[in-house]
Amino acid sequence: MARPPLPVDAIIPALKGALRTRDEAVLEAPPGAGKTTRVPLELLGEDWLGAQKIVLLEPRRLAARAAAEYLASVLGEAVGGTVGYRMRHDTQVGPSTRIEVLTEGVLTRALQNDPALEGVGLVIFDEFHERSLHADLGLALSLQGRALFRDTRPLKLLVMSATLDGARVSTLLDEAPIIRSSGRTHPVGVVYGTAWDLSRDLEREVCRTVLRALAEQEGSVLVFLPGQAEIRRVHEGLAGEIGSRPGVTLMPLYGDLTLETQRRAIEPAPTGQRKIVLATAIAETSLTIEGIRVVVDAGLSRLPVFDPATGMTRLHTRRLSRAASVQRMGRAGRVASGVCYRLWSANQQDRLSLYTPPEILQADLGDLTLQLLHWGVQDPAELQWLDAPPSGAWTQAVALLERLGAVSRGEDGRLRLTTHGNAMGALPVHPRLAHLLLLGQHHGLSQLACELAAILSGREPLPRGEADMGARLALLRGTQPAERTARGLLQGLSRELRRFRRLCRSDAHEPVEDPEHPRWIGFLLACAYPERIALRRAEGGTDYRLSNGRAARLSRDDPLQRSPWLAVARIGGRQGATQDRIFVAAELDPALFDGPLAHQVRVVERVEWDHREGRLHAERQHRIGNLIRARGALQTVPVETRRRVVLELIRDRGLGLLPWTAELRQWQARVMLLRRTFDEGPACPWPQLSDARLLATLEDWLGPYLDRVGHINHLAELNLANCLHALLPWPWPRELERLAPPRYTVPSGARVRIDYNETPPILAVRLQEMFGCRETPRIAQGQVPLKLHLLSPARRPLQITQDLDGFWRSGYAQVRKEMRGRYPKHHWPEDPLSASPPRAR
Repeated sequence: MARPPLPVDAIIPALKGALRTRDEAVLEAPPGAGKTTRVPLELLGEDWLGAQKIVLLEPRRLAARAAAEYLASVLGEAVGGTVGYRMRHDTQVGPSTRIEVLTEGVLTRALQNDPALEGVGLVIFDEFHERSLHADLGLALSLQGRALFRDTRPLKLLVMSATLDGARVSTLLDEAPIIRSSGRTHPVGVVYGTAWDLSRDLEREVCRTVLRALAEQEGSVLVFLPGQAEIRRVHEGLAGEIGSRPGVTLMPLYGDLTLETQRRAIEPAPTGQRKIVLATAIAETSLTIEGIRVVVDAGLSRLPVFDPATGMTRLHTRRLSRAASVQRMGRAGRVASGVCYRLWSANQQDRLSLYTPPEILQADLGDLTLQLLHWGVQDPAELQWLDAPPSGAWTQAVALLERLGAVSRGEDGRLRLTTHGNAMGALPVHPRLAHLLLLGQHHGLSQLACELAAILSGREPLPRGEADMGARLALLRGTQPAERTARGLLQGLSRELRRFRRLCRSDAHEPVEDPEHPRWIGFLLACAYPERIALRRAEGGTDYRLSNGRAARLSRDDPLQRSPWLAVARIGGRQGATQDRIFVAAELDPALFDGPLAHQVRVVERVEWDHREGRLHAERQHRIGNLIRARGALQTVPVETRRRVVLELIRDRGLGLLPWTAELRQWQARVMLLRRTFDEGPACPWPQLSDARLLATLEDWLGPYLDRVGHINHLAELNLANCLHALLPWPWPRELERLAPPRYTVPSGARVRIDYNETPPILAVRLQEMFGCRETPRIAQGQVPLKLHLLSPARRPLQITQDLDGFWRSGYAQVRKEMRGRYPKHHWPEDPLSASPPRAR
């Protein structure tokens, strides 16, 4: 087959030169440049490769198969000769295969089996800009594998993409050379729409633009939509408009379709006819869809985003990145000049984010974590990453694997894969499904486990909103007739079922009784999704609480609402919502918690304060996560537990919950005054008795007195003075009386109370009782002057001062003038310092 000239041809010599001198290279080439179909064949004869193989990594099965078929056709061969492919459940390679096209998950498995990748000379990471989880993992493992095991003949790595931050990749690859190919095969014009509004009718706008493109342009049309639901609605909207037009065919293209259906979508339309291909992001890269001259881009992507806080993955619809918009536009220029219709404005194009967020930063890391532990990694930081896995998602994944029995922790705290974990890692499915399949095999439920795994890994076969997994099994088994629209889906599920059967053995170690009973559906789902076991909140209701603490709801009138317990497999909801929607579940027999699900039950002795009743509440609970299956009163409460609960109550409600008296507050203030005055660091004898400090040290000074507290009224009976006085050992209570006495003897002979709740302390005394006293009274060995509140005979403030001598000299005359007429029976001498105060009675 003749090779047509392609833009990438111009840089092939530079690429060869780079790989002769280096073991890494980065190739940036725009869509349509020909990197996927040209580079592997051009490198096949390089001396450094010798008899070794080239592995070409593709992000999707359809792209991998199409690339292998095209490369083989260029050589005039069938797939399985010089060029072959490997993907999950489908392999076409032979003894003479030199180029193997792999899907990304297959590379991870190959590295686990042979970290050195013996016999492979070059791994090409194609379309790396998609930054799938397995591509990032495959690159990280390849880098460490070759560093450890490929000293004499290093494994070469080539990262290729049309839209990629090549400088970052080059830095990761030890400053690898960057080779750039310029220019598309054909030019593409852009037609912008009006300002973006996600609230408008997307499907109607897409249909209008497609019909416009059909009228204005030639060739077939590729339409990018965020998901299958939008594809279905646009298909319905266009079918009525173009149904009567001869020569126009509507074709869907998304990942859940069979490979045969996907291939029909990318094949050229018959001569004189046009295709409208309604596609998800699967059509962004690697595929040349024959005859496409027009792209209609809705500008949206639907990406799975994992939330470590809830342990759930939700699909988020968001605006695409600028890089993705360039990729999509390039589809219109693969075979001829074309046009791209964008549903947003040129100004909005400039404001798009540069790149699509890498999957590793927002995905469920369960499978990646299992693979890393199988590789021998305890911490992702041990490997080289373009973007390291987030710590929150990693921690969540480790917790899940521990719950599934795949991982245990040694006494040294290191994670170790169990025998069960190693068996899970050997299965090419998500850890949840691997756990389900292995347990099904263990209990003699392999057939049921394979059926459940097929349904859970495929597209929803029920068009209506019923959540019951049993109904889906009936469709898959053929015991319930399927609607016409679901028959194609069921055929796909049947193929998945056959693949899962090949993964499972039939030997059972602990076979269950009556394996046909429907209770085992809920059992297996509860094993795979232990954090989604659900308990109904109220009789006859549709609201449930999950074992992870989240709230969830069945759709109204769902038959499953009669079930108090559910095992939930699929759940969803809006970001930030407090309640989720249950999409797929099965009735769960709670009797299983006394049998094969007993490992999920924790017996917890719960002691807490009942704020409504104002007392200590103690019970023994049988819990499944956050759900309580059974409870009973706890007759004996350990003293330490009782103290802890009461102390938590006091910390929560504050020291005001204790029986303070005014006298005790004064005592506290006196001690604190002396601490401030005589603070000598650690040697200071006066304890820190601020409320904050007392709250922080409740265990020390109050804890020993709480052994019998079980009711809020018991706190009022505490001798709080004894508790606090114990903090001031002898002889310091005597020193307290001397240095900070509760009362002060004034010249009249009266012992007047000092108010230590103010700073400085206040001595409120009638003015006449201070006659003859020149200096301001002081305490604490004269270091603390009191603040005098000099009162009238009616005990109203006349003067506030800490300078008594100054008051006598400058302020007293005015006070005397005003008070003599108001209080004539009282003595107001001209010279207060020579006058005698009235004697205290």
